[in-house]
Amino acid sequence: MKIRAELRPRLLPLILVITTLACSRADQPLEFLGLKLRGSPGGSGTKAPAESEDPTEQVVEPLPFQTPTPDPVRKPPDPREIPEWYTVQFGDSLSSIASRMGVGANQILVENGLPNPDFLAVGQVLRMPTPRPLAPSPSFKIIPDAELVYGESAQGFSALELIRAWNGALDRYEEFVDGEQLSGAQIVDRVASKYSVNPRLLLAVLEYQGGWLTMPERAPDRFTYELGYEHIGLEGLYSQLSWAADQLNRGYYQWRAGWAGPFILPDGAAVPPGPGINAGTAAVQWLFGQLYPPESWRAVIGEDGFFRVYEILFGNPFAAPQRTVLPSGLEQPVLRLPFEDGKVWSFTGGPHSAWGSWAAWAALDFAPPGDALGCVYSNEWVVAVADGLIVRSAGGEVIQDLDGDGNEGTGWAIQYLHIATRDRVAVGLNLTRGDRIGHPSCEGGVSSGTHFHLSRKFNGEWIPADGALPFDLEGWVSAGDGAQYNGSLTRGDVRLEACSCRFPFNQITR
Repeated sequence: MKIRAELRPRLLPLILVITTLACSRADQPLEFLGLKLRGSPGGSGTKAPAESEDPTEQVVEPLPFQTPTPDPVRKPPDPREIPEWYTVQFGDSLSSIASRMGVGANQILVENGLPNPDFLAVGQVLRMPTPRPLAPSPSFKIIPDAELVYGESAQGFSALELIRAWNGALDRYEEFVDGEQLSGAQIVDRVASKYSVNPRLLLAVLEYQGGWLTMPERAPDRFTYELGYEHIGLEGLYSQLSWAADQLNRGYYQWRAGWAGPFILPDGAAVPPGPGINAGTAAVQWLFGQLYPPESWRAVIGEDGFFRVYEILFGNPFAAPQRTVLPSGLEQPVLRLPFEDGKVWSFTGGPHSAWGSWAAWAALDFAPPGDALGCVYSNEWVVAVADGLIVRSAGGEVIQDLDGDGNEGTGWAIQYLHIATRDRVAVGLNLTRGDRIGHPSCEGGVSSGTHFHLSRKFNGEWIPADGALPFDLEGWVSAGDGAQYNGSLTRGDVRLEACSCRFPFNQITR
């Protein structure tokens, strides 16, 4: 991984309208005037289309707004003062070890003389250097939690309309993704829906990092790594934006799970979270912490950094009444086991990421009956766990909307992943619990063996299978043990252990 040294906070010369700044959401094209924020480090640049032929450029001070109420303060863990040793476990990666130990991945590489950051051996013993602690991050709240998830606040928003209105580089961008030619708007929509991250937030990140909405052409240093994150295998806008969505989810869901820091920056600096921040702010701080060195990062996540770009594009996210993503007293609807009666399936994966590497550990995995290994053809059926409308069915993924309003970002939704193309249920069908969804396979996401993956969302937020609201599938209740894919299903005195195998202790039937 390489972070460009020349990356610095940039506030691109977006166009404001005096009467709407910091007041109302600006999803639709505005009556543009040529205005620039005072103190913008971006300097000159291309403006959005102006209503006037000769607009008068003015300098505008951002309007003040009421400071959001701080969240309860979390005490970060005390930094280690002496080196420790760590033994590599199955499923570990350099980044996961670094996060667990509170140090930078590059620090571990250097400390242990590792030649390849992508190769670790189970049982390998690594020396963990001591963290380099810095002062806490800013306490400034950047976005509410509801603006992170692809939930109620994103309903009715059109990325395509906004992109066309600005007529910038993103409006002319195309990329070949998974066998399809996608436009810039289609890429934003696909990443937003798959990761369940608000498309407005993704668009603001694109604008902040490269002027994708307002500049007519891409910056010369954004032709391969469009967000400035240089890593082999993450070339192209789709990969870069997927990486960004994954990092946003990482910051958000680890904060929701009780994480208290520190943020680990590219140079290995360990920064405790500022007191009183919320999960949405932690997500944005985490993302930009992967892109900027400490002092630049503090400017990016301050009031005059990324927040200002977001505010210009969409208004002050804290101005409107705040939505609660997960209401108190939330209960899971009654769900049945997702396979047909009399069939014996294998419980192969405990709580793990719903999509990508860093979403909430919302998913469970099940493999069909039979002794075959690998990606094999299966005629077994995955069935609906509840009544509901099918709102997505493509690329190995099926989404069922349980409240039937046609929006997967409102109320409960169920994800069925790795569902084969043949016989897969079609969009628009209203299913009754027990109706057929399709066959397990290796399609969609990453898979080394035929199975399917089941997860839940509420108001666009992935619901952990190892948290306060575990899966309850006809009395089978999920639990984790702190490691992805490990875990159990328990009903009464019977406890099943997740295992990528077929043994009596992971067999389940209805």
